[in-house]
Amino acid sequence: MNLQPEKGELCVIIGAGPAGLTAAHELARLGTRSVVLEKDSLVGGISRTVNHKGYRCDIGGHRFFTKVRVVRKLWEEIMGDDFLVRPRLSRIYYNNRFFDYPLRIRNTLKGLGLVESFLMGLSYIRARLFPEREEKTFEQWVSNRFGRRLFGTFFKSYTEKVWGMSCSEISADWARQRIKNLDFMAAARNALVGAKTHGNKVVTSLIDQFHYPRLGSGMMWERLQAKLAEKHIETRLNQQVIRIHHTGGRVTAVTARDGQGRETRVDGEHFIASMPLRDLIRAMDPPPPQDVGNAANSLRYRDFLTVMLVVDAPEVFQDNWVYVHSPEVKVGRIQNFKNWSPEMVPDPSKTSLGLEYFAQEGDELWTMSDDDLIDLARSECVRLGFATAGNVMDGAVVRMPKAYPVYDSKHGESVEAIRNWIGTLKNLHPVGRNGQHRYNNMDHSMVSAMCAARVVRGAEMDIWDVGVDKAYLEEPETVGDVERENMITNEVIRDTFARYDAPAMGTALGLMAAIVLFLMSMTLILKGGEPIGPTLMLLSNYLPGYRMTLVGVVIGALQAGGWAFLFGVLLARAINLVVGMIEGLLLRRIEIVRTMEDGD
Repeated sequence: MNLQPEKGELCVIIGAGPAGLTAAHELARLGTRSVVLEKDSLVGGISRTVNHKGYRCDIGGHRFFTKVRVVRKLWEEIMGDDFLVRPRLSRIYYNNRFFDYPLRIRNTLKGLGLVESFLMGLSYIRARLFPEREEKTFEQWVSNRFGRRLFGTFFKSYTEKVWGMSCSEISADWARQRIKNLDFMAAARNALVGAKTHGNKVVTSLIDQFHYPRLGSGMMWERLQAKLAEKHIETRLNQQVIRIHHTGGRVTAVTARDGQGRETRVDGEHFIASMPLRDLIRAMDPPPPQDVGNAANSLRYRDFLTVMLVVDAPEVFQDNWVYVHSPEVKVGRIQNFKNWSPEMVPDPSKTSLGLEYFAQEGDELWTMSDDDLIDLARSECVRLGFATAGNVMDGAVVRMPKAYPVYDSKHGESVEAIRNWIGTLKNLHPVGRNGQHRYNNMDHSMVSAMCAARVVRGAEMDIWDVGVDKAYLEEPETVGDVERENMITNEVIRDTFARYDAPAMGTALGLMAAIVLFLMSMTLILKGGEPIGPTLMLLSNYLPGYRMTLVGVVIGALQAGGWAFLFGVLLARAINLVVGMIEGLLLRRIEIVRTMEDGD
């Protein structure tokens, strides 16, 4: 069956994940018809929710958090009262211990010990003083910002488990994409006082609450599918696009195949594609130039499977999820779906856990039978202490191919070659995570889809350069110009007169003082002589117990760090007091000027 354009342009959308359905919604809002083709039997892509005997299982955890106003409004419009606000609770399992994530100072010190924590501090100082000059790999990027020792403890094992390759093979682009706003001092502030800001912006990696649909992340996309159907926008399931026909610099149609092998050609004026970029190029008819085909074939993906276990216990752990850094088990992360939403389980006396494994299509883990995978998950759950051999009641397996685009050393060059060639097809618009081979968040996928819809309607923008940090789509709020100007002025003043974080300044000065005294003292001890460090020993008048012995040096360093911490806190508060007074005077002056202007 061929669909011909009527009442405006027809846009064919490939994929019914967050990007594809958002594109259809935005097109409908702008008055353009579309049809959505989805190869699977469920919408939502990797954000779908699978129902097993009433127990709901997401494909990974999907927090609904965004700084993009139009995305947030769309979520709220779709879900209404079914959009829950949930607390974020997560931990890292490492070396048979649990560590809060984001890191908390007491918990981390208790788990690592004072010596290891001190060595991490030294490693961080060294990284800041002597960073690696080039940052080509994930390992180099993270080590430069956190120190090599912290990288080895809290990044290396889990990251290599996820990607199945050494951190020295993973491109630094992935780190820039995923942890771009987080640095050591932001983590330190959070560890001490729970601060969640970087400048005056929320650091996504440190948020402590998020929104979540009542019946799982898939509920969002199922409801959006229904809303589209009300507008006569069709979502065709079990329709895998196998050929993309193009001629004269334009795509003219796609051919889709259903589960019974029947093929259907769908014509259109524009095409928005969220299918994997490698598959998109392979489906081109006629094929692209050989160098473009080679670039597509070099793109790699990491596949993903979830083993859901039903545990006969009302509570297993309080976290939404746990990162498993222990190399002795294969599981990478464990979701506790009941803690995402109580309605993810039909029986409150039971708990459903999702054990997540990272694999490659065709490898030993991927090809294991469902029964063997359930047995593996059960045994690892017991080993980690989350279940007993007898209280795992049931299980199910969900496989998700091409869940994560791989950022290896070649991916940037390959994507650029593909992007340049696709640019010659003026009516083809790749969007979303797999469509652009970009490990982005859900809101970025949606923003790229909204922008693609506007390009279809004639807007001029480069979809590949769209980012959530830029206001491509924001529309004016219903607030007066004067009020808006006042809001902007006040925000600029707050940014200009930003306060110091007193605990963070105290920690920085305290750590520096302790490290400097320790290194100076140990240098003199190793040098020897008689007496050892007579001038430095004068500090014992102010640091009781400070001696030129290992124990004495540690005692002195701790005291020096404590005094420096107190000094840093007091200094920050004094500066904040002065800054606050100046800010107050300026605000009052602006208010007087505004009052005079209003009087005119």
